[in-house]
Amino acid sequence: MIKIFALGGLNEIGKNMYVVNVDDEIYIFEAGLKYADDKMLGVDYIIPNYDYLIKNKNKIQGIFLSHGHDEQIGAIPDMLYDLPNIKIYGTKFTLDLLKEELKQEKLKADLVEIKPHKKIKVGKNYIFPISLSHSVPDAVGYVLYTKDGAIFYTGNFVFDSAMQGNYKTDIGKLAYVGKQGVLCLLSESLYADKIGYTSPKHRSYNYLREIINNSKNRILINILQGQIFRIQELLNVITESNKKVVILGKRLENTLINSINNGYINFDKSRIGNIHHLEKDSIIIVSDEREKPFSNIKRIVKGYDKFITLTEDDTIIFASPVYDGMEKSATMVFDDIAKKGCNLITMSSKQFNSLHASSEDLMLMLNLLQPKYYFPVNGEYRHQVANSEVAKQMGMKDENIILKLNGEVATFVNGKLTDDKEFIKVDDILIDGKTLGDVGDLVIKDREMLGENGIVLILAIVDKATKQILSGPQIVTKGFVYVKENIDLIKEASNMALEIIKNNTKVSYIDYGKTKNEIRDKVGNYFYQQTESKPIILIMIQEI
Repeated sequence: MIKIFALGGLNEIGKNMYVVNVDDEIYIFEAGLKYADDKMLGVDYIIPNYDYLIKNKNKIQGIFLSHGHDEQIGAIPDMLYDLPNIKIYGTKFTLDLLKEELKQEKLKADLVEIKPHKKIKVGKNYIFPISLSHSVPDAVGYVLYTKDGAIFYTGNFVFDSAMQGNYKTDIGKLAYVGKQGVLCLLSESLYADKIGYTSPKHRSYNYLREIINNSKNRILINILQGQIFRIQELLNVITESNKKVVILGKRLENTLINSINNGYINFDKSRIGNIHHLEKDSIIIVSDEREKPFSNIKRIVKGYDKFITLTEDDTIIFASPVYDGMEKSATMVFDDIAKKGCNLITMSSKQFNSLHASSEDLMLMLNLLQPKYYFPVNGEYRHQVANSEVAKQMGMKDENIILKLNGEVATFVNGKLTDDKEFIKVDDILIDGKTLGDVGDLVIKDREMLGENGIVLILAIVDKATKQILSGPQIVTKGFVYVKENIDLIKEASNMALEIIKNNTKVSYIDYGKTKNEIRDKVGNYFYQQTESKPIILIMIQEI
């Protein structure tokens, strides 16, 4: 029996984690994070709830990583606290990126380096990685051979004959696997609604060359650390010029130096300048930290960076697409840059695609592998549906296309899909700072209320022996109303609290819980009637 389901990655962008259970042997493909959007106040990033894996840890054969983006590897540092002995498989470049993350967290892991096109035995079955083209080197898809047929997981990919070396797709191996027989193909969906091939719309060399060659002043380029292919295009342009390049962002600097040393990026390290000695026409590549989109460029724009002060002569290029849900933050950054008078250039995602499979890429993959069943993954539900439409164009029947949400299980018995309606409990883990799972929906709701309506503190001191009120009630507000202009409002609320405290201190025993609830209800209703706002009300009554 084979069961396939997602703990994350379906009906969403990021947080990829796909589970294949073959006769009680568990194979996990990806362990990624999702960036928190503008509404997730104070949340750094989100990972899948992996309680299922903790409960079944003795059955886990390993985590298999397709490439080194945060959406694929970002959950691993958090998971290792609960699953310290889990084996993690990946290519050299992918594991190098992961090692940097683990080093920052002072964590150790059982990392197993794999090489494309070399079959490895894992548990009772075999895994066969195949080279695919994506925006980072050493990207692979995985074939899991079972007695009922092969299961192939693509990860992210495009078909582009111009991408060679560590970016090259091995089409021959894909065709070979297809001829052997594929039971189920799990293929990405993010660009399924885009017509044609992604290539050559992902190439930006000529565009960047024109901007850099025509600029005589300083250029700042904001780019995601994981977009190695575009970074290489940028470095190729810089190589042709006489300009120095400066790297701002520790993650990007480490990735860049390690990639040059290991031959993944072709660039002369002596061309990398020092942030302390910026030249007039320097090119500054800015990358963000993992959990804080736009963090470094925001610091520069706000004037908080100790090395860089923007001028009207500067050009700022955003060379990475804006993540869904981050549009508000991006717009605010763009506005702040415009106020500085800088030349702002944003590379539109419509003009320059990321390296994800468009409709023709998906069709070619389907044609090469000829799967019996097709499981669209990695994308919002509309992307999964668009992917299913691509499969129908290739002649696949509805009953052989699997559309699922996170937690919904596709079960195969003797190589045939069954309809048993099994569901695995799924959820999000919200990461705030360095603490795992310390934020929930109630916390987010409180933060929304604080942001919209503010907070009111009601403070009073009561004599423990006589029950007389020694001080207060004093009212302090933050983010609610401007006190000097609302003295009568605050005074009336104080009188209400005073009356309730007096009524509850006429007895020898004071029920402070009941007293606080009465104050909160009466004062809260009064504030709403007067202001139509519902601030969070905190009450402190202290006995001395």
